[in-house]
Amino acid sequence: MSTTTFLSPALQRVSNVVSTLFQKFLMVAGLVFVIGLIGLQTGYLGLTDELQSVLPLAAASVSEEVLPESPVETTVGSLSPRMRGALDYVSRRYRVSTDALQPIFATAQAVGRDLHLDPLLIIAVIGVESGFNPFSQSVFGAQGLMQVVPRFHMDKLPEEADRAAFLDPLVNVQVGAKVLDESIRRFGGLEEGLQQFGGATNDPGRRYSSKVLAEKLRLEQAVQRLRTT
Repeated sequence: MSTTTFLSPALQRVSNVVSTLFQKFLMVAGLVFVIGLIGLQTGYLGLTDELQSVLPLAAASVSEEVLPESPVETTVGSLSPRMRGALDYVSRRYRVSTDALQPIFATAQAVGRDLHLDPLLIIAVIGVESGFNPFSQSVFGAQGLMQVVPRFHMDKLPEEADRAAFLDPLVNVQVGAKVLDESIRRFGGLEEGLQQFGGATNDPGRRYSSKVLAEKLRLEQAVQRLRTT
């Protein structure tokens, strides 16, 4: 059995930035050292002091140069009481840390507001599709929390994001919510849109939409129980 370590695209970007900063710093420090030796040999000791005073400024400029802008701008503000109640339920049911769920719920809340989608519907889809496993992948190539198929939805990624961004939990929720919204609008209704989103348009029993709506109902009931306690 082999063990594989997964890093999210966001963590990979941070790792690359740290590595680049360290390399740049070593280059600047090496330059100061070499020129300092030249100063000692020529008798101009003031050259070393001048270069040392410049070193922090050079390192700061390197930091500004290599730090990338995040391709996803997500406000992880306060969750509504409704979303906090749902988060508590999801954390217990799926055994996922509330700290890990917080940004996912905040993203669902924000994108739901922008698209006029119930954020609990987005959360219900995540529960059915991936069980809140951000690295989930189906045999058909659907990836991430909302099981988005990359080859069909590259146009929905944030600017300059690559294919790996589909495994970024927050990007996946943003893209998946857009796909869900399109499906509902295109097929003229919630159940019809869910069936299309789940790739089950030919199922007359509408089992997929029923499963998602049942999960959403459990979320609503959990919120109501929290309010009455």
